[in-house]
Amino acid sequence: MPLSLDRVAWRQVAHVCVDMQRMFEEETPWHTPWVTRTLPAIEAIVAVYPERTVFTRFIPPVAAEAAHGAWQAYYRDWEAMTRERLTPGLIDLCTPLARHVPPAHVVDKSVYSPWLETNLHRALRARNVETLVITGGETEVCVSATVLGAIDHGYSVVLPVDALCSSADETHDAMLRIYRNRFSSQLVDCTSAEVMDIWRREG
Repeated sequence: MPLSLDRVAWRQVAHVCVDMQRMFEEETPWHTPWVTRTLPAIEAIVAVYPERTVFTRFIPPVAAEAAHGAWQAYYRDWEAMTRERLTPGLIDLCTPLARHVPPAHVVDKSVYSPWLETNLHRALRARNVETLVITGGETEVCVSATVLGAIDHGYSVVLPVDALCSSADETHDAMLRIYRNRFSSQLVDCTSAEVMDIWRREG
């Protein structure tokens, strides 16, 4: 049976906001124009229950040589985004979101997935979380790693599509089709307004 919003236990929901950082918002080699467009919807969701929000941050290595495996070659291509070259404040959350910390939480990671190097799963389970509202960027990269990892860990996933950002319409739309067609029993997509309405009433 496909997952629907009325089948979600909203008292056991947390919000994971993926990598909404200044280095994607501002003029850097990783600039993602959609960040500015999706920020209002994301901040509105955060404001419903900031204490139930986890922000992830993607933290590049100090230098390419400090990365492991194939990440070294990756960061040789993106040396301008290593920490020795990047303006320090650019790894911070976008300013409208940073003001919610605390009570919102921050989890740092050095890879696409927030599930590999962190205590995120343990912390969510300690709070009896069963479902994750996932927002942020990019749809096809870090959001995808977050969504698939959440499903692997047994969480249901709610995706407000107007609170997801990418840098390419084609791959963003293709990823949404994959989510809808292949994961419908574990994932439901909706709008940020729908999330806020039902979470306020039932959360």
